[in-house]
Formats: sequence, structure tokens, C-alpha cells
Amino acid sequence: MITDLYGVPTMIVSPEGPPFTGEADVTDLIGDAFGTGAELVVLPADRLPAEFFSLRTGIAGAIAQKFVNYHIRLAVVGDISEHVEGSTALRDFVFETNRGRQLWFLPSLAELEARLAGARAGNPSDDR
Repeated sequence: MITDLYGVPTMIVSPEGPPFTGEADVTDLIGDAFGTGAELVVLPADRLPAEFFSLRTGIAGAIAQKFVNYHIRLAVVGDISEHVEGSTALRDFVFETNRGRQLWFLPSLAELEARLAGARAGNPSDDR
């Protein structure tokens, strides 16, 4: 589904469906985003395999890099607290990426909307 969230063309991926397990799945998703003109893709955390949240597998880095290469922002939305609590490296990764503009981990779509609204209002602390 494509929608406009505070001036940002956004593709919201359905929470139903198989997990995005590899680069081929992500490449298809990026192709779909390009086809719709989306600048931001919202990916439910539940659609990512558990291995994504184990940074040593390299899956998170490979997926994030694909989005960076194609200049499409990614928001992983959903409760990842269990993964974060179990990994200092993941906690630090989430903290650092949430400070940027390319990749965000947010607990809900409402949190994403609030962040985008703050950025549109010119509050740099909401769109770091």
C-alpha cells in the first residue's frame, strides 16, 4: 500500500505474508517501492526473520545497505524489545540508526507518523 505520510510517499508493507529472508526478497521490495515512487518503506518487524536481529549474521547490514544504495528510507515497525534486550550490539545499532534518516526502528506506525510530523514542522530532533 502506498500512502503519503506528512509529505513522504510511503509504501506500507502488509504484516501478513512470508518473512523477508534475503537480499532477493528485499530487491523485489525495493523494485516495488521504485515502481510506486515511494521514498520510505515501512516493514513490519514480524516479517523479518529472527536472524535479522542477530547482527553477526550480516542480514540486517545487507538489507540496510540495499536500501541505502537505492536511496529509499526504511522503517522497521513493531516490538523488537525482546531482541534488543538480548543483544547490546543490536541495542546500540538501533540507537545509532534511529539518530539518522535512513533506517529507523520504531514500535508503531503512530511513532513513525509522529517522527515524520516533527520533521515536517521543522523540528530537527524528530528527524535526525
